[in-house]
Amino acid sequence: MPENEPIRYEVVDGIATITIDRPERKNALSVAAMNGLTDAWQRAGGDAAVRAIILTSADCGVFSAGLDLKQAAEIRQRDGVDILSLMRDPMQTAMRGVPQPIIAAMTGSLMAGGMLLALNSDLRVGLRGTRAGITEVKMGRGSPWAVPLLWMLPQPLVMELVLTGETVPIEQLAGLGFVNHLEDTPDAVRARALALARKIVEGAPLSVKAAKASVRAAMDLGCAQGLVEANRLHVAAYASQDAIEGPRAFAEKRKPVWQGR
Repeated sequence: MPENEPIRYEVVDGIATITIDRPERKNALSVAAMNGLTDAWQRAGGDAAVRAIILTSADCGVFSAGLDLKQAAEIRQRDGVDILSLMRDPMQTAMRGVPQPIIAAMTGSLMAGGMLLALNSDLRVGLRGTRAGITEVKMGRGSPWAVPLLWMLPQPLVMELVLTGETVPIEQLAGLGFVNHLEDTPDAVRARALALARKIVEGAPLSVKAAKASVRAAMDLGCAQGLVEANRLHVAAYASQDAIEGPRAFAEKRKPVWQGR
């Protein structure tokens, strides 16, 4: 895969699969890769036919090693600028605004930017025997993107991760609920992610959209204001034709036919 195309994108049966394809560099995030991801979120988010998204990477034992530090050094020496200045969305904040659920199929260890991509996803499937960490302090970089982990992991562990730069077993993160499922092989990781995506696609589109948006809003607003916002976000779902179709299909003992309106 040429360096100017390090991100693969495909849609099958309402599921978009976004693949980081840089196994020779441990799926490190180059300028082209990061901008390719930004394009992919925009593409998927604006496609009504996409109902769920799987983020994965080429098999090499590492889901993503984070920022491409070799390229960062080359750019600094050649152009005198930090690599982040060449990325349109260096913290991948656009992920958090994508309306469809994002499932991270983590087929290897994840460090730094790999953790960034994992925590910005909505569901996570990991590979047993791998490790995860926020290694920026070992490289003189930073991890402002790690703040949402305070809503996902105990604060002492978050402190240990960001202050020491050490990695922890993926099993530890799964035990704390950060990882939804663990599998034994990369293919099994992707299969589990696909099964989750298919379950999401089976749901009523407006209900799925509102459910994700409500949880995200509550993280930002807190419980009281989050409940108010969640009720607002669900108005369209309750008023939809799908809200009529769901109970009708249940009563008639058949699968519902969703219209997304």
